[in-house]
Amino acid sequence: MRPGAFDLLERIRQQKPVIHHLTNWVTIYDCAQVVKTIGASPVMAHALEEVADMVQIASALVLNIGTLTIDFVEAMKIAAQGANKKGIPVILDVCGAGATGLRDRKCLELLSEARIDIIKGNTSEVARVSGESVRTKGVDATEVQGDLAALAEKLAKQRQATVVITGKEDIVTDGKKTFVVANGHGMMTSVVGTGCMAASIIGTFAAVERDLSLAAACALVCYGVAAEAAASKSSGPASFKQNLFDCLYHLDRATVDRMQRIAGLAGS
Repeated sequence: MRPGAFDLLERIRQQKPVIHHLTNWVTIYDCAQVVKTIGASPVMAHALEEVADMVQIASALVLNIGTLTIDFVEAMKIAAQGANKKGIPVILDVCGAGATGLRDRKCLELLSEARIDIIKGNTSEVARVSGESVRTKGVDATEVQGDLAALAEKLAKQRQATVVITGKEDIVTDGKKTFVVANGHGMMTSVVGTGCMAASIIGTFAAVERDLSLAAACALVCYGVAAEAAASKSSGPASFKQNLFDCLYHLDRATVDRMQRIAGLAGS
């Protein structure tokens, strides 16, 4: 029987994997904190001169193009190639893809010059990376017509990767099996960085589970359950963010098992 969401969270707490980030400068602290909160060890190293060495001590690599520069993406390529050689998963958050030509080109370069194991984004970001003619409003999703699960499955097969589309319902697929996660809360859209933190949590779960679609789905279950619990005791975005960290820290099996809403996961 496949492990469940809380089983993987327990592994993280026991193994304390190192998660190397080259991530969004706007949300870098929150990404580090959320990884620390669930029991892992974040490292946020960006320099071209050290990323190849730093990735050697990591169990997963998280890339996020939210605040991209040309040199920053070159460092991402070096880190990703090092992660490929080591055999650890690489997660790419295609933050803002579809907003500018530069972002689109750099996403495609990363996907072409290294093996990306998990591609994560909102509806319009993932649609753009898959070749659809859509635009992204800054880093906020715009509406995409059609079957999102089919779009994600097509990209997963095309890139031989796990694809994650976040939204009101999160879609996770490796092209063969697909999960739909309905956990989460609307207040997440009022806090800058919840998407970036989702990528960091996915990377942390991927560090302890070889089935990457299962890892990503379980990550989103735990994150979404904590968000629902946090929202129930929050009066606005500031208190929600604080409570989100606390609820993630205190997650237990009974809460996850009771609140998880996921299709495609055995036992749910």
